[in-house]
Amino acid sequence: MNAPTLSPRPDFAGAPLSDAAAWDAYVAAHPQATPFHSRAWCEAITRATGHRCHLITARDATGVLTGLLPLHHVRSPLFGQALVGSGFAVDGGLLADDPAVAATLAEGAAAMAASLGVPSVELRGGAVPTGTGWTREEGVYAGFARDLAADDEAELLAIPRKQRAEVRKALAGGLTVTTGRDAAVRAAHHAVYAESVRNLGTPVFPKALFSHVLDAFGDAADILEVRHDGRVVASVLSLYWRGVVMPYWGGGTFAARGLRANELMYYALMRHARGRGCTRFDFGRSKLGTGPFAYKKNWGFEPEPRVYARWLAPGERPRDTNPNSARYRLQVDLWKKLPLWAANRIGPLIARGLG
Repeated sequence: MNAPTLSPRPDFAGAPLSDAAAWDAYVAAHPQATPFHSRAWCEAITRATGHRCHLITARDATGVLTGLLPLHHVRSPLFGQALVGSGFAVDGGLLADDPAVAATLAEGAAAMAASLGVPSVELRGGAVPTGTGWTREEGVYAGFARDLAADDEAELLAIPRKQRAEVRKALAGGLTVTTGRDAAVRAAHHAVYAESVRNLGTPVFPKALFSHVLDAFGDAADILEVRHDGRVVASVLSLYWRGVVMPYWGGGTFAARGLRANELMYYALMRHARGRGCTRFDFGRSKLGTGPFAYKKNWGFEPEPRVYARWLAPGERPRDTNPNSARYRLQVDLWKKLPLWAANRIGPLIARGLG
């Protein structure tokens, strides 16, 4: 293989027409690509938040792509700024033909950060660079994924006994399940999600973020909702990628817990995904020691440690966006007490800076 050449694009703000097809083709062909490497994801994030996407690429001597790294330039008066690969994603990072190309991309990311005056690069997946300024970040997150069972009853039996009993109660609870993508479904999803995260003490993402992702992914994304007496009490926006269903943004109202609506939601999503031809369920990442971490283990998913990477300019400190850190403990407690209308108005202004 010819030596790769670095082609950073400091002024990149989306895929130029001449590069769009190559970007799409490279992601489609690479076995380790995730939805978060895709042009669809990167353009949706930029449209929803205004965070510019810079694309680092590596090419061989003939000009053929051998690697790429999308980075969103996230800026926030509260959290500082960073180049994030990629924005609002739980995975992504370096996507390359081999380790040498990956190292080239990492060098390009650090060079781009320096040229833009950005103190940090955050990679949320892929190979972990070992060059100057790069550090491994582990022991914070774990991912949860397993294969789907062959049918509904087998799926129930794959769930540990105590959680299975909760699912059976939910199935007998008179709740209804529907899926969709239209404006009414989107509005109900955002309302439920906003209430859910307010109750957890964190700001809600902009409504436009969900809509732009749905529009960008088309039939490869939808919303499943659970209703009680006609009212949506739990809702989840999922991505479908290479036979894997990824429940990405989901939550429930205060009433959902007593109704076991979340139990029905995830079991129904397994059924729905199997009907779409999926064979694997990716429950996403959770922070170690948190309620969501324990909840996913209760479903029989085994945690798999996530290793991320960060580059820092000399003398800089990493930005802190972890709501569980001691720095934000008081703010989280206060946020839980905010009226929902106030949290929904202020939250997106804060959350767009998390990236």
